[in-house]
Amino acid sequence: MDLSIVISLYNEKESLRELTEWIVRSLGDKGWQYEIILVDDGSEDGSWTLIRELSAQYGDGGSAGDGRSVPHIRGIRHRRNYGKSAALYHGFKAAQGAVVVTMDADLQDSPEEIPALCRMVREEGWDIVSGWKQKRKDNKFTKNLPSKLYNWTARKITGIPLHDMNCGLKAYRREVVKSIEVYGEMHRYIPYLAKNEGFTRITELPVHHQKRKYGKSKFGLERFVNGFLDLLSLWFLSTFGKKPMHFFGFTGLLTFLAGIICAVWIIVDKLVAQSQGLPFRPVTDQPGFFLALTALLIGVLLFLAGFIGEMVSRNSTERNHYNIEEEF
Repeated sequence: MDLSIVISLYNEKESLRELTEWIVRSLGDKGWQYEIILVDDGSEDGSWTLIRELSAQYGDGGSAGDGRSVPHIRGIRHRRNYGKSAALYHGFKAAQGAVVVTMDADLQDSPEEIPALCRMVREEGWDIVSGWKQKRKDNKFTKNLPSKLYNWTARKITGIPLHDMNCGLKAYRREVVKSIEVYGEMHRYIPYLAKNEGFTRITELPVHHQKRKYGKSKFGLERFVNGFLDLLSLWFLSTFGKKPMHFFGFTGLLTFLAGIICAVWIIVDKLVAQSQGLPFRPVTDQPGFFLALTALLIGVLLFLAGFIGEMVSRNSTERNHYNIEEEF
């Protein structure tokens, strides 16, 4: 199988047939053996019925009467709406192509970009090629400006120089999607997940962005706040996931030492003033004493959290999970 196209969808019945025909027109003359995996994430508008119809229409793929390639259309249906990450997880699990392409079902991603993305993966050796929507057709204030801020933050934290981290149109080597686990709402950070697994050849390609033709976007402004929190979580887990003591223990030690120094300073200052007959305040009447006590307690708690984290990490089934590129 040359190519797998994974499309996650939720209530996109109006666009599905048009999208499928667009893909067939764009790839029909390439001579590829390819599949389209449509993952219905709990749609309620009859999308699943249409997916069955499309699968029956194209059969097992191969070649049409005019010699053009047609896809094998496969469907996966969730019992309810779990989210895009869950849909991509099952799509990646089912994909059989040497190159795996993801795209949205709302017709804003152009299938005509797929050959160029695949060429960069197959011929130039990239692990991931991400689309870059340079000229977005979304609302400037509700989508464009927040997206620029989000992508700038993502570049700084992940170290991956992508201008459009969350673009749905991406191409991957099969080894990439089989080596990562997409969960929660981490579909926004698949390049970062891949980088943490050792797939560092990541680049981008400017692509056309179409204006939404049917329905309305499923994502609101809250996704940017959630996305930022997910990014921090992913950074923390990738940095300290297998060595929690390095963070909690070090932070706890610094906090504990700060509390000790503050407490000693207050006590010594009081004793010096008392020995010289100068006015002084009792140690327990000083705000600094309670700040020092708080720092001591927080330091101990952080240190204990590091120990607990180490115990959990050492008993995890993933503690020795590493990707091997070659072996002989």
